[in-house]
Amino acid sequence: MSGPVAAPGFAQQLADGFWHPEMPYLLAMAAVLSLLLYYFRRDDREAVFHTLGFYAVSLLALCASALLAAFDLPVAAAVVREASIIASGVAIVRLWGLFIFRVALRAVRLETPRILENILVLLGYIVWGMVRLRYAGLDLSQIVTTSALITAVLAFAMQDTLGNLLGGVALELDSSLSVGDWVRVDDIEGRVADIRWRSTSIQTRNGDTVVIPNSSLMRNRFTVHGRGGATPALWRRWIWFNVDYGAAPAHVIETVENAVRQALIQRVAPAPAPACLLMDFEHGYGRYALRYWLTDFLHDDATDSEVRTHVLAALQRSGMRIAVPEYSIHTVKEGEKHLQEVKSREIAHRVAALTHVELLASLNEQERRTLAERLVFTPFVKGDVVTRQGSVAHWLYILIDGEADVVVDQPDGERRHVARLGAGTCFGEMGLLTGEPRGATVIARSDVECYRLDKASLADILHSRPALAEDFSRMLQTRRADTDRKLKQADADQIARRAASEQNELLSRIQKFFGLN
Repeated sequence: MSGPVAAPGFAQQLADGFWHPEMPYLLAMAAVLSLLLYYFRRDDREAVFHTLGFYAVSLLALCASALLAAFDLPVAAAVVREASIIASGVAIVRLWGLFIFRVALRAVRLETPRILENILVLLGYIVWGMVRLRYAGLDLSQIVTTSALITAVLAFAMQDTLGNLLGGVALELDSSLSVGDWVRVDDIEGRVADIRWRSTSIQTRNGDTVVIPNSSLMRNRFTVHGRGGATPALWRRWIWFNVDYGAAPAHVIETVENAVRQALIQRVAPAPAPACLLMDFEHGYGRYALRYWLTDFLHDDATDSEVRTHVLAALQRSGMRIAVPEYSIHTVKEGEKHLQEVKSREIAHRVAALTHVELLASLNEQERRTLAERLVFTPFVKGDVVTRQGSVAHWLYILIDGEADVVVDQPDGERRHVARLGAGTCFGEMGLLTGEPRGATVIARSDVECYRLDKASLADILHSRPALAEDFSRMLQTRRADTDRKLKQADADQIARRAASEQNELLSRIQKFFGLN
């Protein structure tokens, strides 16, 4: 009769050792948290499975403790039971940590660093373990007193590890680095794949994973690409190329910018727009840089290559060639006849330019040739101020190529556009002939080429033929009247009535300025 009674008693003892009143609530809690994590966090399903497996092992350990108690091994049963309870609590804390940080906080759009989650979950483990030890009858004050010395020894022995740990915490808390950032550390460049307690993993474009200790990142400088400013998702890239001096810089810049801005190039941001700049002057060529903004950091080399092909094609279409450094010595023996031919062609070109200048229409062929030999070639680029209103300069400019705008600043501060000058026109004649300050500002509307004629070059001709001063004064008065008419400073009758007196005044000022009296 004793055998049949013992079996149910043994089973009941096992059940009592395993089951306790809180068990249904803990199982339900673990199940609900696991289902929520499984549904909302697909990327964390593996972590959930591992936690549930750990929880299952703790429950098996609880069964083992009941079995040990049934076999009358109370000490071993108590140790295994307490270990299983601590382990099951760790699993529950882990599930709560995953749910709070990866579901609940993200549901309210509050992102927290992963390392902060790890720290708080670890603190939860420690608190739970100390609570169970306290229930087991252990005096925690003795642990704290004894652990002070142990902590000091461990801190000294593990100072590098602690430095990495604190470095990881600092990187996460101050948002110096985030997973997904593209960074450069010394000669390593890649995407931050993970930030852990000890180290940070960086995946390079070559498929390598570089592990850098967190303490090294905290001590040294590193670059985070594309972060900061108004365009946090873009990275400015530089494409360098050389073009020889035969091509005008403004033409090179315009050609390259138009080609890249109008082309459909993947991963090149339309705004900010690509910009080309002349960066330096090298040995026989200009050093240029095209700056554009990259939208996908993974394909920097491929995009650079595609942009270079567009730059090269645009230059070739415009007849410009990529320059390379050239170091050569030329020994040229030119005869007197060749040099004379070159000079004659240049003088002929200058004489032709002087022929189209209305102010100098009274000069004869020899006088034009004399002036042509004394002209100075003066180029300007778009936007240059050629002459400024109110400045004093005793020369005029003959515009032979390009366009320029003439503007006048009014006393009320308004700037008025007076005229647009083209090839064959001249300006600055009042400064040349009378020494009067500039009456208007001339701004290069495009790249322009000019010849400059100064007072000294004209003085010899005026002294040899003083009658030219009267022709000059008449031309000056005509141009002044045209300007007044455009500015509407007087009506036509007023301008006509004072024409003669103004011409006489101008003649007198010319004669005085050149010492003809």
